[in-house]
Order: sequence, then structure tokens, then C-alpha cells
Amino acid sequence: MGVGVDVHPFASGRELYLAGLHWPGETGLDGHSDADAVAHAACNALLSACGLGDLGGVFGTSDPRWAGASGVSLLQETARRAREAGYEIGNVAVQVVGSRPKLAPRRAEAEKVLSEAVGAPVSVSAATTDGLGFVGRGEGVAAIATALVVNHSED
Repeated sequence: MGVGVDVHPFASGRELYLAGLHWPGETGLDGHSDADAVAHAACNALLSACGLGDLGGVFGTSDPRWAGASGVSLLQETARRAREAGYEIGNVAVQVVGSRPKLAPRRAEAEKVLSEAVGAPVSVSAATTDGLGFVGRGEGVAAIATALVVNHSED
């Protein structure tokens, strides 16, 4: 089992990519890659579950190959590395914490894209903070993920 977290502030002048989807008309998130906090949290959970480090260590900002990379591509690469290390991915669950964008209308679409990237079921849910903290003030988005993996190399 692994847990992953990712947080990004909103930044004017950037397109929003969240939960593997493009959100036209929404203010984007700031980051080295596309700043998809949902995909990044899922990566961190998978990396944690497999003992492979964390997002910053694997896809660090000092590596120009990952500048502007999509969260979906990072998630695909993370899943590949997990399998290469002998792990089967059972599922990933991600909780998005933010007041925008509204995830519910696109939840099924997000789950499909993320599940295809991982090669296993990914569920996405959302919550607000009822106006509390940076998320409640609309300054950014946070995501918390859990991943379940089985190590077949130890069978």
C-alpha cells in the first residue's frame, strides 16, 4: 500500500490539466510539468507502494526531459517502472481537494483516462474544504492518493 500527495497553486497564463483531462477556460496550475496534481498524487502513491522513491526523485525538476510533461505520461511511466520492479497494480484511488473545477461532470472521463494510463482501475473523488485554507480560498488544488500493489517477485 502506498500513499501519495501533490499540491499546486493556480497560475494565470497556464492551461489547466487535472485528472488526466484538459479543462478549457480554467486557470492552470503552476509546476515544472503540466502540474496535474491528481496524476502526480497517483504517481507518488504507486512509487511509495513499490518503494521506488517519490515524484521529485524520479521525475525531478532538474531533468529537462520532464519539463512540460503531461501527468498522464508520468503516470504511464510510473506504472511501467512499478511493473518492471515486479509489482502488479491492484488499484489507485485519488481524492481531489479543491473548489474548482467541478469534477463530478467529468469524473467517468477522468477515471477512464487515468485507468488506461495505469493499466488498472483508478477511482477519483472530490471534496472541498468549506472555504478553509489555501484550497478553500481558491488558490490551488491538492490531491491525496492511495495505491494497492502486489509484489510478484517475492512469490
